Amino acid sequence: MTAPFRVVAVSGSLHEPSKTTALVRAITAAVAERADVEAQLIELTQIGPGLAGALHREQLTPEVEAQLQLIESADLLIVGSPVYRASFTGLFKHLFDFVGQYDLVGKPVLLAATGGGEKHALIIEHQLRPLFAFFQALTLPLGVYASNTDFDGYEIASDVLRARIALAADRALPLVGYAASRPVELLVG
Repeated sequence: MTAPFRVVAVSGSLHEPSKTTALVRAITAAVAERADVEAQLIELTQIGPGLAGALHREQLTPEVEAQLQLIESADLLIVGSPVYRASFTGLFKHLFDFVGQYDLVGKPVLLAATGGGEKHALIIEHQLRPLFAFFQALTLPLGVYASNTDFDGYEIASDVLRARIALAADRALPLVGYAASRPVELLVG
């Protein structure tokens, strides 16, 4: 018997309720339907005040430090942000500014985003993927983007979006299993 995969989902939304948080939860649930996981959700709406004003990691609240340790020890990260001024939210970036530079090396990251329309879908390729490339993380090839038309309020209403979520989960798990079996020493050097 193998240990469950540690899945940490991060919602970069600054609002509650949130379409981004709904999307991140749905992706996490899809992964959990396909594998034994221990899942944690980190919401910036809850930890944001503990990030504000901190310039160094030792200035963070114990709650935020605990969330950073979850991110750094995950077997799979699921990260999502709403499009805000053509990018991810500033607080989302501020959270990842505190992650250890080599703590995500080789870690699979499933990228997700929400926006007002399809024109914002490139956030995954032009903003999120480069951020995690800096960490030498393994950004999974298939990200999930959802626009306002994919939701009814804060519930996913699109069968097309549900199919994209299922496909992303199906394609992620073999890579998560592979990455979890590799000693990080082989990846950092």
